[in-house]
Amino acid sequence: MDDEFLSNLSPTPPGDPEALTPNSTLEPGWWGSSDGGETAHFVLRCVMTSAYILIITVGLLGNITLVKIFITNSAMRSVPNIFISSLAAGDLLLLVTCVPVDAFRFFSEEWVFGEAACKLIPVIQLTSVGVSVFTLTALSADRYKAIVNPMDIQTSSAVFWTCLKAVSIWLLSVLLAVPEAIFSQVVSIYSSIDLDNMNVTFVNCVPYPLSNEMHPKIHSVMIFLVYFLIPLTIISVYYYHIARTLIKSAHDMPGEVSEHTKRQMETRKRLAKIVLVFVGLFALCWFPNHVLYMYRSFHYHQMDLSLAHLIITLVARVLSFSSSCVNPFALYLLSESFRRHFNSQLRCGRGARPERQPSYMHSTSHIRLTSIKKTVPTAVVVAPAANGNPNKQEVAL
Repeated sequence: MDDEFLSNLSPTPPGDPEALTPNSTLEPGWWGSSDGGETAHFVLRCVMTSAYILIITVGLLGNITLVKIFITNSAMRSVPNIFISSLAAGDLLLLVTCVPVDAFRFFSEEWVFGEAACKLIPVIQLTSVGVSVFTLTALSADRYKAIVNPMDIQTSSAVFWTCLKAVSIWLLSVLLAVPEAIFSQVVSIYSSIDLDNMNVTFVNCVPYPLSNEMHPKIHSVMIFLVYFLIPLTIISVYYYHIARTLIKSAHDMPGEVSEHTKRQMETRKRLAKIVLVFVGLFALCWFPNHVLYMYRSFHYHQMDLSLAHLIITLVARVLSFSSSCVNPFALYLLSESFRRHFNSQLRCGRGARPERQPSYMHSTSHIRLTSIKKTVPTAVVVAPAANGNPNKQEVAL
C-alpha cells in the first residue's frame, strides 16, 4: 500500500538524467564515515530484526488463540465476535507474509523476491489493511444498531448474514487491491548521491508506474482516503450517535430500574468501548505511515537523509505492523470472558469457569434486547435464536 519496498532513495523517472538531490543535510558524524556507517547499519539491523520478530511472535500467539477461542467455544460465537475473528484472520495474513518481507529490507537494499512477489506482496498488505478498517466500520455499525436501535430484533439467520458480510468485506478488500498487482513492477533505479560522488544503481519494487510524477501523489492520497480518512469519518459518525443515545438514556432512565436492564446497558457500553479501542489503536498505528507516505510521494524527486527522517520512518513501520498484534491484548485487558478463555488456552490459569454459573449466564448469554430508550423497565423483548434459545448477540466478549 505504500513505499515500504522503496529504499530511502527516491527513484529517478525514466528519461530524467538529473541526479536526485537530498532535501536535508546528512549528519557527517553518524553516517559519513565508513566505520560509523557500518556500526549504524549493524545496530539498525539488530534493533529492527528484534522488533519484527517480537511483532510476529506476539501477533501469531494472540490472533491464533483468539480465533481458536471463538471457534471452539459455542457461547463466544456471536455477531461481534465473527467480525473480530475476521479481523484476526486479516492480521495473521499480514504477519506471515508482509512483515518477514519488510524485515528483509534491512539485510538487502535490493528487491530479491522477483516479479511475482512484487505484485503479490502489496496486494496482500493492502487486502489486510482493507479487511481491518472495513471490519472496524462494520463493527461500529453493529454497535450503533445494538445501542441506538435495540428494538430491531435479531433473526435466527443473524449469524449467517454476519458471515456473509465478513466474506463480502474480504472480497471488497481483494478487489480494491487488484490495481497494486497490475501496476507494481520491478525496476532498475539509478541515483546519484552527493556524498563522495557516489552513484547507486539497484533493483527495487515500486507500486506505480514511474512514467508520470502524478502517479505517486494520486496513489498516496487515494490510499489515505479509502483506507483511513473515509472509514474513520463514518465510524466517528456512528460513535457520535452512540454517545448521544447513551447520554440521553442516562437522563431518561427512571429511578427504579431492574438489575437486568442495568446489566444489559453495561454490556452494550462495554462492547462499544472495546470496538472504540480497536478503532483508536488502528488509527494510532497507521496514521504516521500514511502521513510519511504522502510526504514522500509529494517530494518524489528528493531524498531526506537526515537521522530524524530515518527514525520517523522506522517508528512508522513498526507501528503499522504492530496494529496486527495489539487487538488480542486489548481484548484481554477489556473483556473478562475473553481473558478467562485466553488463560485457559495458554494453561496460565485454572481454566474457564463453568458456564452454568448463574452470574455468568445472567450477564452474557441470557441478556435480552430491551430498548434503553424506554422509560418502562418491564418492556422486554426476547429475540429468538436458531436453536430456540435467547439471542446471544451480546455474548460478545
